[in-house]
Amino acid sequence: MSSLLSLAIWIPILGALVVFSAGNDKKLARWAALAVAIAGFLVTLPLYFNFDVTQAGMQFVEQRPWIPRFNIEYFLGVDGISMLFILLNSFITIIVIIAAWEVIQDKVAQYMGAFLIMSGLMNGIFSSLDAVLFYVFFEASLIPMYIIIGIWGGPSRVYAAFKFFLYTLLGSLLMLIALIWLFLQSGGSFNLLEWHQLRIDLAPQILLFLAFLVAFAVKVPMWPVHTWLPDAHVEAPTGGSVVLAAIMLKLGAYGFLRFSLPIAPDASQYLAPMMITLSLIAVIYIGFVALVQADMKKLIAYSSISHMGFVTLGFFIFNPLGVEGALVQMISHGFISAAMFLCVGVMYDRMHSRQIADYGGVVNTMPKFAGFMVLFAMANAGLPATSGFVGEFMVILGAVKYNFWIGFLAATTLILGAAYTLWMVKRVIFGAVANSHVAELTDINSREFLFLALLAFCVLAMGLYPYPFTDVMHASVDNLLKHVAVSKL
Repeated sequence: MSSLLSLAIWIPILGALVVFSAGNDKKLARWAALAVAIAGFLVTLPLYFNFDVTQAGMQFVEQRPWIPRFNIEYFLGVDGISMLFILLNSFITIIVIIAAWEVIQDKVAQYMGAFLIMSGLMNGIFSSLDAVLFYVFFEASLIPMYIIIGIWGGPSRVYAAFKFFLYTLLGSLLMLIALIWLFLQSGGSFNLLEWHQLRIDLAPQILLFLAFLVAFAVKVPMWPVHTWLPDAHVEAPTGGSVVLAAIMLKLGAYGFLRFSLPIAPDASQYLAPMMITLSLIAVIYIGFVALVQADMKKLIAYSSISHMGFVTLGFFIFNPLGVEGALVQMISHGFISAAMFLCVGVMYDRMHSRQIADYGGVVNTMPKFAGFMVLFAMANAGLPATSGFVGEFMVILGAVKYNFWIGFLAATTLILGAAYTLWMVKRVIFGAVANSHVAELTDINSREFLFLALLAFCVLAMGLYPYPFTDVMHASVDNLLKHVAVSKL
């Protein structure tokens, strides 16, 4: 049990090297990648089943010297905040491998291997308790996504890949300065748990908070540093869009909980009005932007920004309902956004168009697919009994307890979400068959049915019975909020 986190990180990364060795043997590359992805997921399951929900601290801890001269350690551990993301990431990796099975015909081993490496790196981000180790994984995760967009992406893939890389890299440089300052303040330690106990004056706390904000806001992405995301989504292959939306957007939000709130608690409270304002702009303004999109991928990309605005809002109202609701929303968004992008990918593989205007009446030729698409669209709009409702409802409830008008403004996203999602579904799925291309469409095959059914099960299970997800969070969230509430000044 002591090496589960290392296995979750290194099985996908080392397994990717095996996949690369398949060379031009596409069949071997696919099966090897699937075997590695499943093995990577199976080693994460004991994290959940052996997790002690009564403990607020870190569990499954691994701590070994790495660069002793600078007191840098290979230090891993998970709590109720981070553990679920490792399971989500490892599960989504399996979905991405299955989804790419027949679609990717060029450089198959490299494509599959890139996703496996990214899966291991992101498990490293969610389990790192040493700041340098976190930073190495955080930056390294950019490289596979940059390659995936740049090689297997659309016509403007090089522009989108560069924009994605530059935005996220520049944001991280300020974080590096903050990490070095904290290293000096702590007497030469990169241990995150020790940093959480530092006593820092308000002025340096504010500067620290702003440095972390730039790095994490770009990753979320928050308004106004969100412009790289629609370009990246539109140009990325389907698998790239799935991982980008389901996992990579969560890294910034996770950073707030691991760095900003516990290290700079007074600054977090002092700057909470600014964070709430930025979150509400993302929720409302970006919702209106989504309404006018003609490209399905762009619409879902803007929808993701709006939904992630809910997450940052939940964090900065400082009550258990808000924070737990935001965490539930992150997990739920992982399932729903992955499913939505896969649905667009299924249609794109057949018609090579993402324009809403090119579709219409898809239900007549693809009834099974239409059923899945409507379910995921309803979940995206926050329909009760789907996972999309649970997190949003908890955040709105928490926001109303914090301030009625903030809760009221946040609730407008339910109307906007329904408006742009139902508008897209009405135009694409329902009505008469729009043209000869739609008339020739074939319904989903067994492989496509498998990955859509897996995600549909997750969306419904989490919507009907969210307790297994919320139960593991309680102790860690309560501990974090107590820590933030106690002034360090």
